[in-house]
Amino acid sequence: MKRFASYTTVGIVGFIVDAGILSALVHVWQWPHYTARALSFSAAVTVTWALNRRWVFTRTPEAKREYGAYFSVQAVGACINLGTYALVILAFPSLARVPVLPLLAGAALGFAFNYYWTVRWV
Repeated sequence: MKRFASYTTVGIVGFIVDAGILSALVHVWQWPHYTARALSFSAAVTVTWALNRRWVFTRTPEAKREYGAYFSVQAVGACINLGTYALVILAFPSLARVPVLPLLAGAALGFAFNYYWTVRWV
């Protein structure tokens, strides 16, 4: 239970990084939603890997392999996350003005997948 709570805390930090970058890119710099989402997600994955490695899971001496496995899990989770984000915007176009709400839906589904496979494979 402690590991799940720590993983969730790291996920919340990742969500804040993701949402902050996404919001800035869309609202301040007028980037397209999907381009902004790809960049914000990539930044969040790197941050969460570093935090999970330091505080949640046992570190291995093979950081490169570990990051590769983590990134692989996150890549599949990203498909779930980004797909949900896109589907929510397609289904509810008015939510494109508030991209954090579709982000939350995608993050929730991606989180469940990522936790399961990070614990079992990474």
